[in-house]
Amino acid sequence: MNLQSLGAAGTVSGSCHLLTLGGQLVMVDCGLFQGDAALEARNREAFPFDPGDLSAVLLTHAHLDHVGRLPLLVRRGYVGPIYCTPPTLNLAETVLLDSARLQVESYKQEVRRARRMNREGEVPQPLYDEDDVHRTVALMRPTLAFGQTLTVGRLRVRAERAGHILGSAFLILDSPEGRLLCSGDLGNRESGLQQDFTPPPEADAVLVETTYANRTHRPLAQTLDEFRDVLNQSVRLGGKILIPSFAIERAQAILYYLKNLMDAGEVPRVPIFLDSPMAARATHEYFEFGDELIGPVRGAFRSGDDPFRPSGLHVVTSSSESQRINRYDGAAIIIAGNGMLSGGRIQHHLKHQLWKPSTSLVIVSYQSPSSLGGQIVAGAGVVQVLGEDVAVRAQVHTIGGFSAHADQDDLLSWLDSTGQAHIWLTHGEVSVMNDFLPILTERGRLADRVPRRDAVDLIQTHFPGGRPPGELEEARMVVGQAE
Repeated sequence: MNLQSLGAAGTVSGSCHLLTLGGQLVMVDCGLFQGDAALEARNREAFPFDPGDLSAVLLTHAHLDHVGRLPLLVRRGYVGPIYCTPPTLNLAETVLLDSARLQVESYKQEVRRARRMNREGEVPQPLYDEDDVHRTVALMRPTLAFGQTLTVGRLRVRAERAGHILGSAFLILDSPEGRLLCSGDLGNRESGLQQDFTPPPEADAVLVETTYANRTHRPLAQTLDEFRDVLNQSVRLGGKILIPSFAIERAQAILYYLKNLMDAGEVPRVPIFLDSPMAARATHEYFEFGDELIGPVRGAFRSGDDPFRPSGLHVVTSSSESQRINRYDGAAIIIAGNGMLSGGRIQHHLKHQLWKPSTSLVIVSYQSPSSLGGQIVAGAGVVQVLGEDVAVRAQVHTIGGFSAHADQDDLLSWLDSTGQAHIWLTHGEVSVMNDFLPILTERGRLADRVPRRDAVDLIQTHFPGGRPPGELEEARMVVGQAE
């Protein structure tokens, strides 16, 4: 069993894994890199294979960092099946169309700026457009179902519940060479909306995400107490309360908790603006696939209640309406994409509100150290937003317990039932994975970090200390990004 990682090796972004199993070339996920310019430049790297040689693409879930390069793969020649769960198909179509639209709009803006200097020919083309997305969706096969097996040539694929977002799955891949588990993104067992992940079976090798492998999330009850206190403090300031949020799972979770807190009288009822058309569309899928969610949410559906609609909610559809929010006088909550502040409507609100001491910025999502959100969390006094320098005078609050990613305890629990499988770490920052390696070693597990773009034998390959060659150069890259 061979693996070549084309994304998420040493970073929390761009998940894309090329596998050779049963004599076939299979890809698991094909995500977009998100972060600083150097990281996003990787999206334009050539695939080191002929897309026509792939037997299949398997998807774990619909987040952009797991599906965002699929249309590029199709544009470059892939015409085979893309297998996924039914919710993943619906959500991925929404996510990819939004991504294509944003890329085309950004390209047109950059061309207009470059034209003033007679340099429009230097602006790179969008990675793909809406036509590429439609061709991609036509190849998607929503035939992966939890607990059922799909045959792809000599490979048997079974999907099980990952508990991360709607439709998220981890994959059990059985081939003549052995059994491989691909975790995708695993869920936080206290996330609040999704049912917990299913314990995996024993395997020969396992590819596991490590986003929060060096820490333990605050318990949900304490997180909600912190959220309540932050909201009350922010309302008293009388300004805007900005909550940057991913459109799938995080936005729905925040709406759910806001409704519960306001209905209980623990937080004042102030206007709430959901300024994310994609989040609004994604929320409809939660009604269709509500059987994946926890009991109280399913109970609300059965009683005819909408658990994602707190009183005072305004769903913002147009960009002009989004701009008018900033002229609203008084305290208001604005939930806008995207979660890492690297794009989307949240940037418009940051430009107009971040410099005001009455503003509160409530971070409820993972922030890559190199992202705009990472810079703000690290204490930057001035950041660049939409090409302008903006002072950070807002009150910044970070609430980590809302994460939909597994923490260290969750990951160890999931790995416990995999027997003596060789563990391969991916989808995490280098420093986080380096912290996790000795913990696994102490538990008697053989573990390695996945190298970037270098092929490895998932059973036979092992690096000294679990760290692939090039550790020194990698460390220098991380330091350079931090500077």
